[in-house]
Amino acid sequence: MKNMSPWWIRIPVTFFIIFGLMEYFIDSGEQLAIFEYPITQFFMLMVLLILIAMEVILKSIESVMFQTLSEEGKQRYLEAKAKQWEWPWGKKVWAKMTAHKPIEEEGEIILDHNYDGIKELDNDLPPWWVWMFYATAVFAVVYLVRFHIYGDYDQELEYEQEVAAANLAIEEYKRTAKDLVDANTVELLTDASDLNAGKAIFETTCVACHMADGGGGIGPNLTDDHWILGGGIKNVFNTISEGGRDGKGMVSWKSNFKPAEIAQIASYVLSLQGTTPANPKAPEGDLWVDENAPAKEGTQEQTPEQATDSVTVAVN
Repeated sequence: MKNMSPWWIRIPVTFFIIFGLMEYFIDSGEQLAIFEYPITQFFMLMVLLILIAMEVILKSIESVMFQTLSEEGKQRYLEAKAKQWEWPWGKKVWAKMTAHKPIEEEGEIILDHNYDGIKELDNDLPPWWVWMFYATAVFAVVYLVRFHIYGDYDQELEYEQEVAAANLAIEEYKRTAKDLVDANTVELLTDASDLNAGKAIFETTCVACHMADGGGGIGPNLTDDHWILGGGIKNVFNTISEGGRDGKGMVSWKSNFKPAEIAQIASYVLSLQGTTPANPKAPEGDLWVDENAPAKEGTQEQTPEQATDSVTVAVN
């Protein structure tokens, strides 16, 4: 049998093929499956041990079968095994591309020059090098005609197009990347998963000052309509990120939480609006009204004439 590849090539190649198939078929998100699911580490260890065991078993069988052969059979087997695999077509192509002379034929191209016993061979340039030179010449002609004669796009235009495409890609990434949100781009989160995540952080970090129900303690009441530094998702996000008033108020939390987490906390805080805490603290700050909020139905402002008419009707 021909020795196609040694065991130290077969085992790693087979192992990494199985590893690649495992990573392809197992959905593990952004992390590799071998890190996301520890059981896969045990699986790959078992695969490696099985591959090694198979090689050992095959080697043992080969050794036992070899001992059953006659001396002549053993000789033929060793010769067949020592014979290396060759690719005839690839060998011909390589010889044609290099066009080198065998050592036995170098006498035909040797020159008369002799430098201290060093002789020179009159070798031709390799065909692959000549073909590459012709290809560069053709490329140069096409380039000259396209850009210098017909005046196709220049480097400045190409640069501007690449920059414009990169800016569009950046804007799209910023639009979908939660961790790039800031006080200017943050939006109120309403998904239950985001609110639950914000609640979990709030209950472990903020209850010391605001109580678990948001009624307020050291910090202000978060359930009423009064805000010291402004209400709404943008103001609350900025207050959590940058901290409260200088010298008093809460500290900045931007070094402790990611922007996406701050957005979750701020959204949960706003979800406490209108709830009834067990021991609410008196309102602090100013009454805050969202100018961008849609007007409530049935809350039409009365004109002075309508107010006068109402009083007159009441008196009558």
